[in-house]
Amino acid sequence: MPYALFSNDTRISKAYPAEADVWRFARLSGLVVDVASDEDRATPHPVLDNDYEVRVCHAEPDEDPAKNKAEAERLARKEPQFTS
Repeated sequence: MPYALFSNDTRISKAYPAEADVWRFARLSGLVVDVASDEDRATPHPVLDNDYEVRVCHAEPDEDPAKNKAEAERLARKEPQFTS
């Protein structure tokens, strides 16, 4: 079952094959912050910003989560292009 990023009950990302994929791309997009929220945890832990959530979802009929992952990885590796 694929996963996606949600805000309230609205899906705001493409579907990805695994929950870890959504977390990874959310972190690359600046949507993950590290917080220390309780005394039991000695080190900060990752939390999605703005009450975003990673949830199980259904892929759209024409959507391929594996292709979404490959495209996101390709874009993450791409260096910024500057124009003059």
